[in-house]
Amino acid sequence: MARGKSWVLAALAVAAVAAIAELAMGRSPFCPCGHFALWHGVVQSNENSQQLTDWYSFSHVIHGFLFYGATWLALRRAPLGAQLFVAVVIESAWEVLENSPVIIDRYRAVTMAYGYAGDSVLNSMSDIGCMVIGFFLARALPWWATVAIGIVLELFTLWAIRDNLTLNVLMLIAPSAAIRAWQTAG
Repeated sequence: MARGKSWVLAALAVAAVAAIAELAMGRSPFCPCGHFALWHGVVQSNENSQQLTDWYSFSHVIHGFLFYGATWLALRRAPLGAQLFVAVVIESAWEVLENSPVIIDRYRAVTMAYGYAGDSVLNSMSDIGCMVIGFFLARALPWWATVAIGIVLELFTLWAIRDNLTLNVLMLIAPSAAIRAWQTAG
């Protein structure tokens, strides 16, 4: 049990380092709007990715599904805490990279996030927390239920905001003018 606790503490330390890195990069700790909300549901607004959760929180739950599956395959003999630690390292690294000028500019240039200014540190830490939730959901559920929930989340956000993890990755890697036009038409 002490080993499991050590892995959890190490994962928390990695998330803390990510928060410190984001603060050092000039990220705002909280929404610059001056108020706190548990949920913000307007994608094209200055509060998107600034409050605790938003539509993209679902993508981070899916990250947890994917990271659990990947660590289970690659580190099957490792303790669960070690697998979680690896997942938190990857998610934390993504959060720091995602909030770097190069990725923020890329989002602005090729995705529907025209005014995207990056995440608040609060939102980034919540994204890491959502990934952890997804990680443990994937561990607790049968694989087919995890896949089904992932598909439902992808289709739900596609319907609700014309964006999801799949389109986000696609638009970052290989932008499509047709997809961008469709996303912004709604």
